[in-house]
Amino acid sequence: MFVDQRIVTLFKRNAHHTLTYWSVFFSFGLCIAFLGPTILDLKCQTNSTLSQITWVFFSQQFCLLIGSTVGGIFKRTLFSALSALFVSALFISVIFAIIPLCNNVLVLAIAMAVSGLAMGIIDTIANIQLVTIYQKDSAVFLQALHFFIGFGALVSPLIADPFLSEHGCGNHTENGTEMMHHFRNMLRNSPIAAQNINQSHLPHGGGEEESIVHYAFWIMALINLPVPIIVLFLMYREQLIPCCPRSTPRLLDKDELAMENQQGAEGTEVEQAAHEGGGHGDIFSCCQNDNLRGLPVSFFMIHILGGMVLFMTDGIVGAYAGFVYAYAVAPPISLSHKTAGYLPSIFWAAITAGRLLSIPLTYRFPVVRLLMFNLVGAIVTVLLLLILYTSSTFLFVGTGLCGFFLSSIFPCMLAYTEDILSYQGCATTILVTSAGMGEMVMQVVVGSIIQTEGSYSFLLCGVIIASIGFIVFIGLLFFARMHTNYLTAGTTKKSAMVEEETPEQNGSAKVEPKEEAGKS
Repeated sequence: MFVDQRIVTLFKRNAHHTLTYWSVFFSFGLCIAFLGPTILDLKCQTNSTLSQITWVFFSQQFCLLIGSTVGGIFKRTLFSALSALFVSALFISVIFAIIPLCNNVLVLAIAMAVSGLAMGIIDTIANIQLVTIYQKDSAVFLQALHFFIGFGALVSPLIADPFLSEHGCGNHTENGTEMMHHFRNMLRNSPIAAQNINQSHLPHGGGEEESIVHYAFWIMALINLPVPIIVLFLMYREQLIPCCPRSTPRLLDKDELAMENQQGAEGTEVEQAAHEGGGHGDIFSCCQNDNLRGLPVSFFMIHILGGMVLFMTDGIVGAYAGFVYAYAVAPPISLSHKTAGYLPSIFWAAITAGRLLSIPLTYRFPVVRLLMFNLVGAIVTVLLLLILYTSSTFLFVGTGLCGFFLSSIFPCMLAYTEDILSYQGCATTILVTSAGMGEMVMQVVVGSIIQTEGSYSFLLCGVIIASIGFIVFIGLLFFARMHTNYLTAGTTKKSAMVEEETPEQNGSAKVEPKEEAGKS
């Protein structure tokens, strides 16, 4: 069969929980991708400069990092985990609804900060719970989880595109009929037809355009609204609604049922370690864990280097999605604003397709091979974009390839490090936090470099960041092998001690009958 029957059985046992975690990641994707294509309309809405509106990116990513850091606090019980997911998903819909009312860049930054905090909590909890449920089989389900990020990130630019201003604020007017023509042509994915209609209806007067981008935000708020309802329904099924008779079992009580026929003695030891606090949690409890004493250097280096790889790769994702539009409209490419607006959608569509394709690939190939393939592919793609920097055609092709290669690095890295550490470290929390920090820092750094050095530095930064990430990954492979040897040596030593104790016990058992026979 294409998928192992054991995997299918595991999914059926945990289907409701798994589908719920996948759905909240759709909310995450919706919220992470809408800023790029709507940034110019929001700049006009808040009467701010481009440098001022860029801090909206920073506020969202900074609070996403905070949410990722503290999100592990809510995983202690199923009730707290699902309650946090419900509130976070609901807040995302509320933020979408109130964005059109934010006429000041500071108010908009605060709204984005709240959404970032909700996204960070969703990111950490959903990853931790899926890793805890499926453990050594989590790679397949993590790929599907992150597919829903790409799906949500693909949907939000497509929703926003028909409502975007053609030439910015204050340049032209359009009546309702012209907007309907524009809307229909965008849905048909016909940029040539849309361009012809817009050119034929461009007025010669100096009227000011009335932005209608607020409709896009309200549509996204409605689309996201079923997600908190799905979470609430799961809480109802688990009898966790306060008005119903409820109990608050730990999530692992349910997970043990799902893993009983798979894990055996090894799985039981892992779950006991997680119960005792040696497993996943918030980053502060991880650092204070007494079980970390006496562990080898390789244990800590796997956490550090794995986090550094995602710091670089997720940093590229954030920077590319945020600035590829600005790069495309600047010389030497100099694409039209409408044509360049398709690039973020292509990027997220490639990420979505890559994560979908990675689901069967993760089952068929070791995740370390997929990581190596994706990292090398990302470096080669960005390098070719740098070499062919005057080609608008390859910009579209390279954008798709870049999104495809970057798509599955995060879930593969998460599954790889957790497997090496036997699910007893803090890899999930640290990797999620590092990825969020990379997106936040790289967007600010790359944006500042582009502002001072020009658009060509955009791709040069991508090559440098991707190369550093690959070098760090090679170091991770070295320490992973070292840690595997450490675990193997410990297992061999323990087995030898057991074998030595067994003959001694048998010998003492034989002596006792002889003594009794002599006495008789």
